[in-house]
Amino acid sequence: MRLTGWGRKPAVDAEVFAPYSIPDLRSRFPRARFRGIPRGNGRSYGDSALAPQVLSSRRLDRFLAFDAETGVLRCEAGVLLADILDVFVPRGWFLHATPGTKLISVGGAIASDVHGKSHHLEGCFSRHVERFSLMLADGGIVDCSTTQHADLFRASCGGMGLTGFILEATLRLKRIRSAYLRETTFKADDLDHALSLFAEQSGAPYSVAWIDCLATGPRLGRSLLMTGDFIDDGRLHGIAKTPLSVPVDAPGFALNRYSVAAFNALYYHRVRGRQRERVVHFDPFFYPLDGIGHWNRIYGKSGFTQYQFVIPKASGAAGIEEVLQRIAASKRGSFLAVLKTFGPANGNPLSFPMEGYTLALDFRLEPGLLPFLEELDRIVLDHGGRLYLTKDVRMSAETFRAGYPRWKEFQDLRRKYGADTTFRSLQSERLGL
Repeated sequence: MRLTGWGRKPAVDAEVFAPYSIPDLRSRFPRARFRGIPRGNGRSYGDSALAPQVLSSRRLDRFLAFDAETGVLRCEAGVLLADILDVFVPRGWFLHATPGTKLISVGGAIASDVHGKSHHLEGCFSRHVERFSLMLADGGIVDCSTTQHADLFRASCGGMGLTGFILEATLRLKRIRSAYLRETTFKADDLDHALSLFAEQSGAPYSVAWIDCLATGPRLGRSLLMTGDFIDDGRLHGIAKTPLSVPVDAPGFALNRYSVAAFNALYYHRVRGRQRERVVHFDPFFYPLDGIGHWNRIYGKSGFTQYQFVIPKASGAAGIEEVLQRIAASKRGSFLAVLKTFGPANGNPLSFPMEGYTLALDFRLEPGLLPFLEELDRIVLDHGGRLYLTKDVRMSAETFRAGYPRWKEFQDLRRKYGADTTFRSLQSERLGL
């Protein structure tokens, strides 16, 4: 099959193994001479789930057990977060940690150790995973948790599929009493104002800010900060959604600094007062882009990359300000510029979050972009930060090693279990893993 990440570049012709069941996989894998990477629903942005051979979990999509008293769910790794929400929100359960798309697999959520709008209080996805079973390079299967094969558990959470193939997992859901949240939007005049609002709203269960990345001067970093909290009205069933889709690739000229600047101005001024409150369904609050099919076509045939970094809290304001100044000066605007706060790091070798601020921006792949992003890399590293592997398609091995100083510990563990000669992706080859 011809495969890409969500950013649509690069593309690879891959031999895809897609077992129908765990016994099917166990009977065939030792004879397959596999040298490739696990893959879920293909929603990582770059090349982390691309290789000449791919081991797909998408047919491993069964629920295995659920405890209605505790909210503990056991399921196969190919189950999508959307499947969990469809089944369990009407029963009064939600995910503790969820990224901005629900169209990812449970195995992918663990491998990326995804985070969301609640990280400052609830941490990453792995914090709420009790255990998972992992198929190793030799075809053997081990149970991994904080007490069993703890080294593999920590390395696999954020390990980008490079330790083995996750077969099934047990995770804890959280009790909710409504499918709706009270959303409060605060209008921030500049970056300092936005960061002060984050501090004031640090007790809100969910928080995220959209930033106008083309604003300059006294308006640099002007933002809309959204906070949310589930309400208690008993409405647990979903709402009818009108499906939308981007039917064709947008022409390259449609996305330019003028169109982005116009969109950003309209989006910022859609909130007229200093503060707005409303009740919204969880879908548009957590997953606004999932309601638009093939939204990656907006960036045209050339594809795009999402540049996401985290900077420690102590230097976060200065670092983000410097990045925004460089972006504004370059005129490389982004429709999507999302700022969040992170709580403490969880200690997993390749897990992305650290206590501080994270900013994510989409850029169309075009001539001159990669050298520009290397300039941003230097700013991020100078402030003690790092880039998110799940979004990456181009960082160097040197940038990776500077941002993830425990990379050698991770590689030593891969060698210990024989994963280094079996589980490999285009990304791991580029990063020297």
